[in-house]
Amino acid sequence: MAGVIESSERFSQGASSSPFSVSWQKLMMWIFIVTDGLLFAGFLAAYGFSRLASPVWPDQSQVFHIGFISAMTFVLITSSATMASAVEAAQDRDRSKVIRFLVLTILGGLIFLVMQVYEWTAIIHEGARLNFNPWGVTQFGSYFFVITGFHGSHVLSGVIILAVVAARCRANKSRAEGVELAGLYWHFVDLVWVFVFTLFYLI
Repeated sequence: MAGVIESSERFSQGASSSPFSVSWQKLMMWIFIVTDGLLFAGFLAAYGFSRLASPVWPDQSQVFHIGFISAMTFVLITSSATMASAVEAAQDRDRSKVIRFLVLTILGGLIFLVMQVYEWTAIIHEGARLNFNPWGVTQFGSYFFVITGFHGSHVLSGVIILAVVAARCRANKSRAEGVELAGLYWHFVDLVWVFVFTLFYLI
């Protein structure tokens, strides 16, 4: 009987952890990040192929305000720093600091989204559409709206997730791991934007 109980306890302990010495929640988050990263990589690879195959391509400096896009990038990278501070505060069990840094991260995400809406409005005002743009290369507008829009949807999802985590922290219902998982997602979103900014706006 004691052996059965001991086996049952070992099983219950094993059920709460993954084969990779991390929690199932963290493992699932990493799997999501890898698969979603591959999806972004596919978009950027398709963009690069189309650009190399096209005899002409719009000059980004003539289409975008690089200073404005750089400011967007700075805001998002700064929000990644506040997110890291929130994770550190969660590990130190400082609930007030966790909430403060989560709110700052949410604010950074919202500012980025507002700036992106402004950018989209300006591009649409210039006449750009999914299947047409005034710069002569049809694919340019398609890739712009799909890639930046897909990333923007991730930022919006991240803001919602962080708001939920902040509310749970305020109600003292969130663990440090919950903040860390949200941080993993947010850092991933920021890292993807660095690639989008470099490959789409600069090169």
